[in-house]
Amino acid sequence: MEVTGPLTVNVILQRQYLDGKTSEEVVTETIWSMEDFWAQYRDWQLVDQKEGQMIFRQTIDDISPLLKANGYFGISEDGTLTIFKGLPAESEEVIQSFFQIDISKLESRQQQELKEGIPVVSKDHYIQVIESFKTLSIKQ
Repeated sequence: MEVTGPLTVNVILQRQYLDGKTSEEVVTETIWSMEDFWAQYRDWQLVDQKEGQMIFRQTIDDISPLLKANGYFGISEDGTLTIFKGLPAESEEVIQSFFQIDISKLESRQQQELKEGIPVVSKDHYIQVIESFKTLSIKQ
């Protein structure tokens, strides 16, 4: 594509996180050189393009900012390991659900932690908590 003058497009940047959340950012780009434009987004995957708009996606090897800021591991009423937006006792909003836990196998300390809510602080902590409770899951 030959650009005769600057071309203005809306660029939608979608970031997909390990926990399944996607964030979107819209930026308006003035393109003077297609080569420079493509170089700027070389780490992104072009997923859609139409006149005046391009959508790029990137998979982020991390948990979403929402999880880091507001996510708490807890247990739902049916015994499913769940991440709530906010403390489990105060929140009905589920961010992510995993698997049912055999509650009878939980130590009282673990039950208390899940009742109070275990904050999701990092990707490593997120994986560690899931793995630690996976051994207590009810096999289907």
